[in-house]
Amino acid sequence: MTQRLSKQDWLQAGFDALTEAGPAALKAEPLARRLGTTKGSFYWHFDDVPGFHAALLAAWAGDATAVIAAQREEVGTAVQKLRNLAQIAAQDIAHERAGLEPAMRAWARDNVNVAAQIAAVDEARMAYITTLLSEIGLTNPELTRLLYGALLGMEALSAHDGVQNGPALGTLVDLILALHEAE
Repeated sequence: MTQRLSKQDWLQAGFDALTEAGPAALKAEPLARRLGTTKGSFYWHFDDVPGFHAALLAAWAGDATAVIAAQREEVGTAVQKLRNLAQIAAQDIAHERAGLEPAMRAWARDNVNVAAQIAAVDEARMAYITTLLSEIGLTNPELTRLLYGALLGMEALSAHDGVQNGPALGTLVDLILALHEAE
C-alpha cells in the first residue's frame, strides 16, 4: 500500500528541489518524479503551480520569522537573546535546510513575489536585531546591517563551499559586545 503524500511532503520536496536545482524545478511534473508519484497528487493539494509557489513561500516565511516570535517569548536579557540568536543561526546553517535561504534569494532575483516576501522577512529580522541592540545600548543602525549581512553571507558561503561557518556569527556578536563593554 502506497502512503499518501501530504501538503507538507510536497512543500519539503519543493524546498529540496529549489535548493538543489533552482526555481525551474518547482513545477508539478519534476516534483512528482522526485516523489515517485503522479501530478494528480500535486493537484490534490494545490490548485496550480503559482498556488504551490505561494504556499512554499508562505511556509518559508513562517519558518523564517517563527524564530523571532519564539525568542520574544523567552526570558532573558537582550545580551542572552542576541547570543542565543547567533547560536540558532549557526544551527540553521548546519541544518538539513542549509542552502535554502541562498536559493530563495536567488529565486527572488527573477520573481517579484519572492522578492517582496524576502524583503518582509528581512525587515522583521532586522527590526528584532535592532531592538536587541538598542536594549543593550548599541544604537548604531549599521551594527544591525553588519550582523544580518554576516549571517546572510555565511549562509551563502556555507551553501557554496559546504564549510559550516555558523559559529563565526557568535564570535562577531561576542566581539561587538566586548567592544561595547570596553567603552
